[in-house]
Amino acid sequence: MMPQVKGVRGPIATDRLGVTLMHEHIFVLDTEFSMNFPEEWGNEEQRIVDAVSRLNKLKSRGVDSIVDLTVMGLGRYIPRIQRIAEQTSLNIIVATGIYSYCDLPHYFQYRGPATILGGPELMTDMFVRDIKEGIADTGVRAGILKCATDAPGVTPGVERILRATAQAHRRTGVPITTHTNARKRVGLDQQRVFREEGVDLSRVIIGHCGDTTDLGYLEELIANGSTIGMDRFGIDTILPFEVRVHTVVQMCERGHANKMVFSHDASCFMHWLPEQLVPDMLPHWHYLHIHDDVIPALKDRGFSEQQLQTMLVDNPRKIFEGQGAY
Repeated sequence: MMPQVKGVRGPIATDRLGVTLMHEHIFVLDTEFSMNFPEEWGNEEQRIVDAVSRLNKLKSRGVDSIVDLTVMGLGRYIPRIQRIAEQTSLNIIVATGIYSYCDLPHYFQYRGPATILGGPELMTDMFVRDIKEGIADTGVRAGILKCATDAPGVTPGVERILRATAQAHRRTGVPITTHTNARKRVGLDQQRVFREEGVDLSRVIIGHCGDTTDLGYLEELIANGSTIGMDRFGIDTILPFEVRVHTVVQMCERGHANKMVFSHDASCFMHWLPEQLVPDMLPHWHYLHIHDDVIPALKDRGFSEQQLQTMLVDNPRKIFEGQGAY
């Protein structure tokens, strides 16, 4: 039987994922602000209509699936995503996890390992429930685990999240994907913690690796077993388009096409930045940039259809086929 991944509308056979963008968002929200100061978010119905339109345009470019890595800390709200999924033929896979650069949510400050109240790691059980039973009462099951390490490094709070993520992975078998600060080389810290927890690093994507030109760092991540995410195309303020493309070309020339996946880390709305300024600040940061600009640029550099197939279709499929608890 063909392996399956859990999508918002139900199970998807991995051979039906097709062209897959492995690190996107639909909405990134600060939910307390949107509840108490709703003006910037605006009209819910208009936001849904806009998201459906953007995703359908992406589908028209030949993309079949996206992985929405909006977890707790980024405003995950699955009923809204379900409404969008009903209106597009694009597959949407959602994630479980906690997004933090430093501290744990206060919910976990006094309970769990090494806290005043002690007890087992609640985060692990929550992630497992999202994967095995569904998120809240939606029936939608998470298909991937997401965690983050940024410039502050592996703080005590971040370490707990990383270890809980690893433990949930071992109990469920779903893959792990990460946010990193590539310039700080923190993907290696993530791999160290995951290895200590017994994780098979070939089932991990170290994210935002396109934010660096340090090929030695990228090759070390790959040598340790992981896939790397070249997944911020369009964020030209960190690295310009031409540099990102050149890094991918160099990595392929070194034989690493089978260990890279593509994406934008884009969204339809993001609370972190003033919406009206984004088109001027980051004009290429949208869902269509890879197909409109990146792929033509790679072909100009001699990329074959087979190399594109490997990174956009085969590598995502293999990541989701690496199933089974252990």
